[in-house]
Amino acid sequence: MSAAEADAYLSPPVQRATRLLRRIAEGDTVANMSRTARALDISRTTLLRLLHTLQAERFIEPRGAEGGWRIGAALIGLAARASEDVTEAALPVLTRLAETLGLSAHLGVLDGREVVYLVRRTPNLSFASNIRVGSRLPAHAANMGRIILAHLPAEEVRRLYAGAPMPPATAHTATTLDGLLARLAEDRAAGLAWSEGHYEPGIASVAAVVRDAAARPVAAINVSGQVASFASAEQRVRIGAALAEAAAEISTRLGFTGAAARKALEAVA
Repeated sequence: MSAAEADAYLSPPVQRATRLLRRIAEGDTVANMSRTARALDISRTTLLRLLHTLQAERFIEPRGAEGGWRIGAALIGLAARASEDVTEAALPVLTRLAETLGLSAHLGVLDGREVVYLVRRTPNLSFASNIRVGSRLPAHAANMGRIILAHLPAEEVRRLYAGAPMPPATAHTATTLDGLLARLAEDRAAGLAWSEGHYEPGIASVAAVVRDAAARPVAAINVSGQVASFASAEQRVRIGAALAEAAAEISTRLGFTGAAARKALEAVA
């Protein structure tokens, strides 16, 4: 089927609704309806109809006194059910990883410009990560967010952060879009996103991307511990190799194959 033939099957109303949902998920509260309508290339009347339809389906909800809209419970529920496969695939792998390395292991997914922690596994040691399931961290500053962003097309990252504030977590945080893109290029080239006190002083961690059967970067895993645990080159090699192997195992459980790997490389090339 040619591109023109494929386009003939597209539904413009559905496209408009999904583009609006994406903008809201990425931080546009639609408080300024004229600006959002212009960005979507639709009329204010069409935008109003979309908003009321999506609210009726509970895909969005009013932000109350703040004004505007945010993603609603029904859409969050769908996303949660979709993430169950990732969580189930990751649980045994992260449990084993935490015990093998003696480090806390986590799984996170990207939600707009935040990374949300879905799984936390800790070793039977005195030190353990104090991050809890459900915690949200800024994706541009946290290495699980960085490694997912690093495997998205650059244009998608540009749209996501266009005009968005990027507050620093520490002096190491990229606070401009160009700075972030440069950091993501480094993470992508390394295959892992390292942090030595880059988000929380005294805590080191490393993150790897997780892909699904369609080669999409659907999640990330990381391990974290005291900086001393990552101090030597030998320790870093061991930790990085174990993490990369764990990410590959989870991705394989989700159906990621060699053909999908080639597709993933083409997507960010």
